[in-house]
Amino acid sequence: MGKYTLIATSAMGLEALVAKEVRDLGYDCQVENGKIIFEGDELAIARCNMWLRTADRVKLIVGEFKAFSFDELFEKTKALKWSRFITKKAQFIVNGKSHKSKLFSVSDCQSIVKKAIVESLKKAYKIEWFEESAERVDVEVAILKDVVTLTIDTTGKNQGLHKRGYRVSQGPAPIKETLAAAMISLTNWYPDRPFVDPFCGSGTLPIEAALIGQNIAPGFNREFISETWPWIDQSVWEKARTEAEDMANYDQKLKILGSDIDHKMIEISKQNANEAGLGDIVNFKQMQVTDFTSKEEYGVLLGNPPYGERIGDREEVEQMYREMGKAFQTLDTWSIYILTSYEKFEQLYGKKATKKRKLFNGSIRTDLYQFWGPRPPRK
Repeated sequence: MGKYTLIATSAMGLEALVAKEVRDLGYDCQVENGKIIFEGDELAIARCNMWLRTADRVKLIVGEFKAFSFDELFEKTKALKWSRFITKKAQFIVNGKSHKSKLFSVSDCQSIVKKAIVESLKKAYKIEWFEESAERVDVEVAILKDVVTLTIDTTGKNQGLHKRGYRVSQGPAPIKETLAAAMISLTNWYPDRPFVDPFCGSGTLPIEAALIGQNIAPGFNREFISETWPWIDQSVWEKARTEAEDMANYDQKLKILGSDIDHKMIEISKQNANEAGLGDIVNFKQMQVTDFTSKEEYGVLLGNPPYGERIGDREEVEQMYREMGKAFQTLDTWSIYILTSYEKFEQLYGKKATKKRKLFNGSIRTDLYQFWGPRPPRK
């Protein structure tokens, strides 16, 4: 087994949650803006892709250095041992980004890094031509304040970790699975308590809750680009999947309900839950949010309602927030969590949140309003 420096990338504001997941897997890490850095071997690559619920992707650092000229970028890239990760038949693509650096032309940086890697591989394999017909490798050159970081994406360029593999269909503006998992982890929900999402859309929050509740690895039913790389033995992936299977608690009983006013979204939610293998565990029901009542106690209600971003929807959304505040008064032992970008939500809801947490839903800055209920009595 080799030893590598890895990065779990994160959406803004979720770094602490991703770091906790990395540490829970047994890896010490340091936290920076948008990324969590840690050391690990090939099994760490497989396990982190398999288990990280709130990270965007897992990258491997090939090299890091300062560069102020294209010549310096070329020579220092060429000096790295690329043959360790790229075979003579691999097809590799270079993407890039640059911020506050002398080398600001991203297209030029990409081209120079590609040429430098080719020269490095020529020397290593003693060949002049590469057919690029086998596995794919995505290289990224990222330059920040003249520091160049060269990484390889182990997850899949167009298949970030939010792609769990269960979303057969979706409605307009679906919430990312990684954000859904993060929202659940910020609540006080435990698998022995009821969980309700009254704005379930395509079912992402209830499905993610069920995966968490039964400790099912979010990447268990999907593939990763690094599975195709010859330098990571297939036994590593088999070990990671066997571990995930052994750790799943399929016997855990759950009370999870997703509801939505749109019957089409309920059908989509059911399809997605079936695809995730959770069709018998998660319940879905068509109804208005104001019709929700429950005799259960100490439950958690987590919702991502419309925000009223479009002017024409504003009055309707404001009225819904008022009605929610009245309807949820009967849930006096429940904890309520609502994600919205609407700044005057508390005024309309009629209650001040116990706590607020800033989150980004895509590019939209939102707050997770947390109304904590009483702690359930000890059993």
